[in-house]
Amino acid sequence: MNTVSDSKEYDVVVVGMGPAGAAAAHELSRAGLSVLALDKQRHPRYKVCGGGLSARIESIIGHEFKPVVEHTVYGVQFAYRGQESFLIESSSPIAYMVMRDRFDQALVEKARCVGTEIHEGEAGVQFSHCPDGVMVSTGRGRYHAKFLIGADGANSLVAQQLFPGRCIQRMPTLESEVEIGQAAPFPSSTTVLIDIGATRKGYAWIFPKQERLSVGVAEFRGKASSPKTVFDRFVHGQKGLAERAIPRPIGHPLPLYPSRRNHASASLVQRQTVLIGDAGHLVDPLFGEGIYYAVRSGQLAARAILGTVHNRNQSLFEYDYALAQEIYPEFRVASCMARIVYSFPRLCHRLMHNYQEVIRLYYGVLQGHTTYQGFFAQAKGLVKHSVRRLLLEALPIHD
Repeated sequence: MNTVSDSKEYDVVVVGMGPAGAAAAHELSRAGLSVLALDKQRHPRYKVCGGGLSARIESIIGHEFKPVVEHTVYGVQFAYRGQESFLIESSSPIAYMVMRDRFDQALVEKARCVGTEIHEGEAGVQFSHCPDGVMVSTGRGRYHAKFLIGADGANSLVAQQLFPGRCIQRMPTLESEVEIGQAAPFPSSTTVLIDIGATRKGYAWIFPKQERLSVGVAEFRGKASSPKTVFDRFVHGQKGLAERAIPRPIGHPLPLYPSRRNHASASLVQRQTVLIGDAGHLVDPLFGEGIYYAVRSGQLAARAILGTVHNRNQSLFEYDYALAQEIYPEFRVASCMARIVYSFPRLCHRLMHNYQEVIRLYYGVLQGHTTYQGFFAQAKGLVKHSVRRLLLEALPIHD
């Protein structure tokens, strides 16, 4: 039986050192807490991921990540089943492309530099609450902490053991990294491709990187089709991928935000434990962006923990409250948009072409200039105004 007396003591144990765990560890260590971070792998490590960072990431982590950026994205080429493509550009960046091994390593080192003790190649295998905190067991030892942060991904073991009965929804995603050497990226070094008709209820993408392309497909709603069949069909329909060797795609689960109200309100706090990032299913339900929300949730969790440390009257449930104020309202709007886009992809593709200003408004979300809620209100007004103008132009004029 695990006891406090035969374990090492920390203020916080963080399980998983992806962007969420690294962000939380950095904030807590910088504030003076003793933090142990466990990761079953060693950094840098390859991570199956599109590697797209919305430009708003700068508002929460500054410019320090810029040395690992592969390309800066200014536009999106939208297509429907490989056809009818059109490009909508912005005058300022909307996203940054990174390889996850380099990006994650940069965040890990940032946490290490402020004092986080990092054990790589050491996986947490058993977690339990005790009267004065949490016990964590690995193959190398036992650790006692006042707080535990589960940042161990979509298949979180922390969530499985300490959040029993938690509803989870994971959709299949397939991705391949296509080597292009010194050839020009497709569609271009500043453009990503999104095909919203390539999957049953999701989208396919091509993201440009240095000397490679990230090519993938994901389902977002309903019963998933055969991912491999969808991937092959998408790849074969892309002229920009013709005559290129396409490595076998790698699958990984996409932990979608649970849009049903009773599930969406489920707490990510259980006694002295919190879930962040993919472990808490904090992924944008429209296009699947997870890195921004991983970092932000890590910061919010750290803030809640520091609040309880410095003020006994504060509760760890401040983390739930922060999510309810800042992130969940955004996800609810994004989820409504996803239902429309993925239920009527052809119609939405045509509308995006006809109302390109609406897409530029959406870029404002990615750039951090507005929220999903602000965008939705502006978009509705813009579309109504355009429809009214078209109707007036069609009416006969009488002298």
